[in-house]
Amino acid sequence: MSNNGSNNQKKRVELLAPAGNMERLITAIHFGADAVYLGTTAFSLRNMADNFTIEELNEAVRYAHERGVKIYVTVNAFMRDDELENLPETLEALENAGVDALIINDPSVVRIAKRVAPKLALHLSTQANTLNSEAALFWHEQGIERIVLARELKLSEIKAMREKLPETLELEAFVHGAMCVSYSGRCLLSNYIAGRDSNRGECVQPCRWSYEVRERGSNGEYFTLISEKEGSFIMNSRDMCMAEHLDEIIDSGIISLKIEGRMKSILYVATVVNAYRMALDGADMRLVMDELNRISHRPYTTGFMLDDGADLMAEDSGGYIQDYRIAAVVLEYDSEKKIAHIEQRNRFFDGDELSILSPGDVSRSFKVRGITNEAGEAVDGAPHPCERLFIGCDEPVKAGDILRQSN
Repeated sequence: MSNNGSNNQKKRVELLAPAGNMERLITAIHFGADAVYLGTTAFSLRNMADNFTIEELNEAVRYAHERGVKIYVTVNAFMRDDELENLPETLEALENAGVDALIINDPSVVRIAKRVAPKLALHLSTQANTLNSEAALFWHEQGIERIVLARELKLSEIKAMREKLPETLELEAFVHGAMCVSYSGRCLLSNYIAGRDSNRGECVQPCRWSYEVRERGSNGEYFTLISEKEGSFIMNSRDMCMAEHLDEIIDSGIISLKIEGRMKSILYVATVVNAYRMALDGADMRLVMDELNRISHRPYTTGFMLDDGADLMAEDSGGYIQDYRIAAVVLEYDSEKKIAHIEQRNRFFDGDELSILSPGDVSRSFKVRGITNEAGEAVDGAPHPCERLFIGCDEPVKAGDILRQSN
C-alpha cells in the first residue's frame, strides 16, 4: 500500500473510544475520538462503571453531536424473561435521545429493537463471537449493520471474510486494551467463584487473581508449585496493543478501531485516544509507543491478529506498568498572565515539573510557578482531590488538557 493510500484510508477509519461517565466522554472527544461507546444504568456489561442515566445520556448525545461525534450505547447483557418487560421502554428512550447505534448480542434485543425502536442502527457485540462470513451474513439478514469481530480472528482471516460480505455490513475490532481470559468475553469463572455473573455486567475478574497449583507427593504431602513469589497467574492475559499495525488492520477491511476501557481513568482515556489519533494522523510511531508505554497497562500483545496468540498470557502477574499519574485537569488558561485554572487530582507542589497532555501535543512540560486557591491564598501544594486552584504555567494550555507527573 502506498503512503498516500495508507494516509487516506487512515483518515476514513473511525476511532471509537470508551466512556464510563460524562467526564470521560468529554475527554475522549477532546483528544480525538470519532465515536464514543457507553452504557446506561440498565442492560450493560459494565455495571461497575458509572454509566449514564437517560437524562445524562440526552446531554451526552447533544454534546457529542454538536462536535460531529457519534454515540453508541451498549445493551449487551444476556437477557432473561423477567428483564425483557422493561427493555422496550429503555430502547424507546435511547431512540428518542438520538443515539447513533446500539451494541447488542442477544437475539431478543434485536427482535424487540426492530419493533419498538426501528430507527436505531444495530451493531453486534464481540460477545456474539462472530468468527466467519456465514455467521456475519446471518446477522446482517437480521438487521445488523456492523459486527464487532471476535478477538480470536487473525487479520488474514478478517480480510478473507471481508471479501465475502456486502458493503452494507461494516466490521469493527478491538485494537487496544485489557483482554478477558475468554477472549470474546463469555466466561463463567466469576459466576462459579463469586456468584457474580460476568455475562450480566458483574464480573469480579478472577482471571487476574493469584492461584496456587499443588502436587501431592508419594507420602501424601502437598507441594506448592509457583511461577514467582507472588503466586501463579495462569489465566492473566496481557493487554492488546495494535498501534504499530494500523495499516494492516485497515487493509483487512476493518473500518472502526475500538479501544477497551469503560472503567478506566480519564488519564487512560486521554492518553490512549490521543496516541491512536496521532498514529492515524501519521505521527512518529516512537512518540506514539512512548505514550502508550507511559499509561497504566499490563505487558502488551497483538493477540491473535498477527499470529496464533502464543504471547497472550503474561508470564508473571502481568502487574500494571505506569510511568505517569494525573496531576490536574485544565479548566482555562490566561495567556497574558500565564496562569492556568486547574482542577487538581493528585498532590503536587510549587516547583514540581508537570508534563502537558494536549491533543497531538505530548512533548512539553513546565515547572509549577506558584499555587493559589480560588480565594487568592498561596498554598505550598495541592492537598485535596478535585480542589480548584490557579498555578503559574509558562507553557500555553487549553481547557480539557491534562497535566501529569512522573511517578
